[in-house]
Amino acid sequence: MMRSFITSTIRKQTDLSGMWLMTANGKTVSAYVPSCREMLTGFENYRGVSVYEREISAGGNLLFRFGGVSHSAEVSIDGTPIGSHNGAYTGFDLPLQDVESGTHRLSVMVDNSFGENSALSVPNDYMTYGGITRACQLEQVSELYIKSVGYIPKKVCGKWEISARAVVRSLSKSAELVSPRCEICGMEYAFEPAEVAAMGEAEFSARFSVGNAKEYTLSSPVLTPVRCVLSVGGSDIDDLIERVGFREIEIKGGKIYFGGEEIQLKGFNRHEEHGLFGCALPPAAMAQDIALIRDMGGNAVRTCHYPNDSYFLDLCDENGLLVWEESHARGLSEKQMRHPLFMKQSLDCIDEMIERDINHPCIFVWGLLNECASDTDYGRECYEKLIGRIRELDSSRPVTFATCRPGSEVYGGENKGDGDKCLDLCDIVSFNIYPGWYHDSPPDEFLAAVRKWAGKNGGEGKPFIVSEIGAGAIYGFRSRIKDKWSEERQAEILESQLSAVLADSAVSGVFIWQFCDGRVSSECFYGRPRTMNNKGIVDEYRRPKMAYDVVKHLFLK
Repeated sequence: MMRSFITSTIRKQTDLSGMWLMTANGKTVSAYVPSCREMLTGFENYRGVSVYEREISAGGNLLFRFGGVSHSAEVSIDGTPIGSHNGAYTGFDLPLQDVESGTHRLSVMVDNSFGENSALSVPNDYMTYGGITRACQLEQVSELYIKSVGYIPKKVCGKWEISARAVVRSLSKSAELVSPRCEICGMEYAFEPAEVAAMGEAEFSARFSVGNAKEYTLSSPVLTPVRCVLSVGGSDIDDLIERVGFREIEIKGGKIYFGGEEIQLKGFNRHEEHGLFGCALPPAAMAQDIALIRDMGGNAVRTCHYPNDSYFLDLCDENGLLVWEESHARGLSEKQMRHPLFMKQSLDCIDEMIERDINHPCIFVWGLLNECASDTDYGRECYEKLIGRIRELDSSRPVTFATCRPGSEVYGGENKGDGDKCLDLCDIVSFNIYPGWYHDSPPDEFLAAVRKWAGKNGGEGKPFIVSEIGAGAIYGFRSRIKDKWSEERQAEILESQLSAVLADSAVSGVFIWQFCDGRVSSECFYGRPRTMNNKGIVDEYRRPKMAYDVVKHLFLK
């Protein structure tokens, strides 16, 4: 299931979850979709090409929708290619016109190997799995159908307005004049008519008032359905349903406000990772993660370092859990950012992320380029262009990026004028710091030094977030003398770190690194015990470490 609610009352939608045939490395097995290939016996360490196949019964105008394929896909019907996509963490749709009714063979060639075709999927401190890792479905559509919709609520003179955008796609050989409409809170609002070119697209924009809107708050997360309907000749031929939350996000006086109330973030960095499912978590496992985060007193999650599954974001909407959603990239050097495909694939990911997720009220900030080369002139050019694209697509939310690059003086050296060059570009300053784990600086002193440096280098007057902080422990390893990797040592370091951060009134919040232990790419240059990043407050099976109760005490204090 792609979403937690019904997205159309007109389209026939067929869930393609279930058993497929998967062929890789000369071997064919049955594999459930969605899933990670590495969770199959005999393919635990396989990286490369695999082919997924199944039969479908359908005809007419078809729309194949994939929530995520890692990390590149080529899709065919009855041996004829119909489209491709690169990028593991955003979905893609492939339309196919006038398919003969009957049984057809759907084939998806998947490749998660590292190479020159991908600038973003590289050996990294998280696992790049292979497979059809998110839900997929087949929809029967008309020759004209609604490709996407986006809604931005705003309060004007005490009343709610919505800026609406709809994109209509044509599979017809002739142009058509159409006028979509929006249905919300018992009212109808029409877009101005416009012509959709043959085999083309048209964008519709409008702004309308919603007099009886119910506000979305974190304590009462009221979601309002909006139905966009397309009519031709007086008949409704397509609809697309989304949900919105009537709330605003503001930056004032160096603080973050959600729905008019200042927020203090008590969050977790969460990889889509599970010991049983890899990155293809079923909805029940997603819901359990949210329950554990809530139990510890958390109110926010960061989708490090890529867009998360739409279903997880739906659950965050429903639970009033704040989300920092991040475009795909982590730790890229200037050389990697100079890859000829880096800018295109980064822009594509941002475009696809915001088009897909702009309606989620839980998302309070867009993020990008975690720990990339923001301390270089070329890196700044990249940050400026990509932040500009985010603001072009959505001006209603702030933008941030997590950096780990303060100047040398923060570490006790002289002022060399080095460090991050991009803090002036973002709305919120976010730093990844690990005092007590990667260095022995007292957390309060190190945090104060970083904040002071940031203020002098483009961050003055902006909210400040500790975007990563934490320490590692291997579940079950106990040590009375608090050896490294022991649960005792992790708990002690986290208590010291969080106490310092939460006591600093100039800090708008913290995201612990990380919620759960996660597998890293075996090709990764880090030396990680168990080939895992072991900084989770719970392990990969959600077994709490000693730090769980420490975090819970401090977050609920």
